[in-house]
Amino acid sequence: MTQIGFKFTLGAGLLALSACSEPVPADATEPVAAPSLVSQEAPRTPVEALAPYYAQLEHPHPTAPEGPALPGSDAVLTSIAFGSCNTAQREIPILTTIADEPHDLFMYVGDNVYGDARSYNADLPELRENYAALAARPEFRLLRSALPMLATWDDHDYGMNDMGRDFPFKGYAEALFLDFWRAPEEDPRRQREGIYDAQVFGPEGQRVQIILLDTRYFRSDLTPTDERGAVGRERYIPSTNPDQDMLGAAQWAWLADQLAEPADLRLIVSSIQVLADGHGWEAWRTMPLERDRLFRLINESGAEGVVFVSGDRHSAGLYRRDNVTSYPLYEITSSALNMSYTDENNEPGPNRLGSMYAPENYGVIGIDWEQGRLSLQIRDMDGEAVRQESIALSAIGAR
Repeated sequence: MTQIGFKFTLGAGLLALSACSEPVPADATEPVAAPSLVSQEAPRTPVEALAPYYAQLEHPHPTAPEGPALPGSDAVLTSIAFGSCNTAQREIPILTTIADEPHDLFMYVGDNVYGDARSYNADLPELRENYAALAARPEFRLLRSALPMLATWDDHDYGMNDMGRDFPFKGYAEALFLDFWRAPEEDPRRQREGIYDAQVFGPEGQRVQIILLDTRYFRSDLTPTDERGAVGRERYIPSTNPDQDMLGAAQWAWLADQLAEPADLRLIVSSIQVLADGHGWEAWRTMPLERDRLFRLINESGAEGVVFVSGDRHSAGLYRRDNVTSYPLYEITSSALNMSYTDENNEPGPNRLGSMYAPENYGVIGIDWEQGRLSLQIRDMDGEAVRQESIALSAIGAR
């Protein structure tokens, strides 16, 4: 990965340290002790160093319109829609299509706005501007009023393309994210670093657990390619460096606890792809030790019914792996809501079921509890299924 050097620009003010003291009388005979410049432990990270600056900012934080509350803990879910790669700087007509359908909730799984900190301004004006633009978009407001929402982030709503834990303004980006999505003051995410989250819906036998990972805040650098642009090695290559980390120690421990909770179907939302192996862009494949750790955790926890949900790629696809857990693992990737770059994507597809779908799209996860089947669908602008896979819930241990 190309290292980015940040020149900190701190809005209209300057973050500076200075010392002041009372004037010393001309006839003073006793030396005056210099005031201590350090009243507490020095900050260990840019996030800690910038915290006092952010605490005094008075920028209004954009917020999404109020929407329906999430389904109750006893609600039986049968249809979950999701999408990614959504810029507020152009129309998003596909959101109107989704709003007209009877889903239980909608998940934004990353790149929900494109607010990269191109000015390197610690106040993140680009991110604030794009959140405000999304809040004002009529298509988003329609979807927001129609469906409850869950969200996680990816790089462009985190603050910088492909960045991980070294992004210095991530603490403020987290505050903007939580405020935009109206996280209540008692939300656990406001008391810790990172925006990972989990929700459980439905009674025993129909219990759906949704785990939203944070693949940005704690992630170490990826290994840059030695053959930029080559198929399968476009930007990054896999590395077995044991010091690389995807989730960070606290989130790994939290995920282990979540997988120990009872559930019949578990949707693990990762902004970047988990099972895809055919490309050299960001994905879990770039950290094979970390991906193996994820598979091992699923096995060792005894968690059944796991399905991965992802975005990021500006193309959609369905994936399956049979050789890493006691049951087949499936993944549904949907991207983009309005940031499609091409009509076709013919990248190699180990583990992929069929071809990719590159025009604008969204994903739908349908659950037929009575028939015991799970449906993974990629739908187009008109709501028609263009890629789909039907899975017996029993085949993934979900019943």
